[in-house]
Amino acid sequence: MTVGITKIGIAEARAARDPAVLVTLGLGSCVGVCLYDRFKRIIGMAHIMLPSSIEIKNNSNRAKFADTAIEMLIKEMLGLGANKGRITAKIAGGAQMFSFKSANDLMRIGERNVEAVRRELKKHSVEIVAEDVGGSYGRTIEFYSKNGELHIKTIGHGINVI
Repeated sequence: MTVGITKIGIAEARAARDPAVLVTLGLGSCVGVCLYDRFKRIIGMAHIMLPSSIEIKNNSNRAKFADTAIEMLIKEMLGLGANKGRITAKIAGGAQMFSFKSANDLMRIGERNVEAVRRELKKHSVEIVAEDVGGSYGRTIEFYSKNGELHIKTIGHGINVI
């Protein structure tokens, strides 16, 4: 059986049945949210750019925001046969890519994204089983339906599997 590799772009979310690999490139301050139902081997990934759709006027792309993308992704996975009570999460990204002298909250976008993702997953009773967040470097992630492994590739930091 051929494994389908699907690229998830910035502010996109998708779910897939086994065999599948979901990939997103260049997570900086964005957060990659990877959801998994290990019994059905259904996976989902969202490349989240911003913490909240409420703070932005142009909020029509629901996959862009933590508060709307996670709910949307869970619904898509349920539509493929996932069981909500079995879905777990792995998250990566949320880096502080640039240093600022200001303590302005708006400049802490990576940290704010991670906080929003954690809050939304908790709201939906989805446990975070592993994470690789923060730092000052970008990440590329690959999520595998066969075993739920998340491969995180970074320049200068190698490959981390969670």
